[in-house]
Amino acid sequence: MKAVLNGTVLAESDDIVMMDGNPYFPRKAMRKEFFRESSHTTVCGWKGTARYWDVVLADQVLSNAVWSYESPKPDADNIRERIAFYRGKGVELS
Repeated sequence: MKAVLNGTVLAESDDIVMMDGNPYFPRKAMRKEFFRESSHTTVCGWKGTARYWDVVLADQVLSNAVWSYESPKPDADNIRERIAFYRGKGVELS
């Protein structure tokens, strides 16, 4: 699977875990030059606390477009340190 923005591959992997309809890529699949850490976090009652990254591509910034659960709760351990993309921000997943 690939995560693509404006023709640029942001992440690519065959090792995908699906959860809640979202594909989670392994962290090593990130092309780090296109990501910037965000201070934003959210809390899911059964997965835990998610941290976020912005996607930065040339002069385009997609704020909080990628998230990960670094230390998920036990029922979500299979997505530990994996990343997912917020689809409503323009990243295409295929």
